[in-house]
Order: sequence, then C-alpha cells, then structure tokens
Amino acid sequence: MVRAIYPGSFDPATFGHLDVIRRAAELFDEVIAGVLMNSEKSPLFSVEERVNILKKVTADIPNLKITSFSGLSVNFARSCDAKVIIRGLRAITDFEYELQMAQTNRVLARDVDTMFLTTSLEYAYLSSTTVKEAAYFGADISKFAPEYVVEKVREKFAQKEKK
Repeated sequence: MVRAIYPGSFDPATFGHLDVIRRAAELFDEVIAGVLMNSEKSPLFSVEERVNILKKVTADIPNLKITSFSGLSVNFARSCDAKVIIRGLRAITDFEYELQMAQTNRVLARDVDTMFLTTSLEYAYLSSTTVKEAAYFGADISKFAPEYVVEKVREKFAQKEKK
C-alpha cells in the first residue's frame, strides 16, 4: 500500500484543494489530508472546524483520511507511514518555495519524497487568502469553494461582525 499525505492549512478549503485531493486519491492507495495547526498564524477557523469542514466536503472519497497535525510535514509523513508528500502548485511563484521545502524535507528524511501536482487551470489563481478576503468584503465566493464551505465562511464572518 502506498500512502501519501497532503498537508495544508485548508483555511478554508477551496476547489483548488479539492482538485489536488481528488487527483492524489486516484494515484495513491490512501491519502491523508493533514490540517496544519500553526500557532504563528491567525486562522479564520479552528483546526477542529477545518478538519470537520474538509471531512464534510470530501466524504465521497473513500481512500481519504483527514486529521490535524503540528510541526514538520516530513515528521507527519513518517508518523503516518507515508512515503510521499503531495504539494499543489498554482504558479511558478509557488514552485521556488515548494522546491526549497521539498529539498529540505529530502535532507531531513531520505525515505520521503515530494510529488507536485499542478492545480487544474481553472483554479490556478485561487488561494484560501483570496477567498477569505473576498468573503470579508461581501463578495460571492461560490465559484471558489463548495456551498458548505461558503456557508461556514459566511457564518464565521457573521459571528465576528457581532463581536
């Protein structure tokens, strides 16, 4: 069995994330989406919320598991007995950073490889940051994320507005 991880913040999950997840699930026996707990960032959603949202919008993918993690992706891969880290590339600007991370991970763990999947062209411009910013200013984000994610983003901004 070949297992891969797909680490990310998924804050919120977008059609770009789902594109990479679905394609990775076709390539590997098992894919584990790792939702990163990063104490240096202020995510819109808690890690538990992000895990639950991602589970909901990917429930139809039988060989996908979703969990949270903290620390290095390469250590998460090892803890999952995964041999591959999946990374999505949107543009050439992503490549330089991702290549550096892949090379660093290879030095840290020679038994774990990184595989890049280019995002489908229709999602190449899309990022969670862009989605959050658009939603914050009241834009319709239904072209960027599944309806369930859109609802959760709207709810979260409504809650923040009340405070």
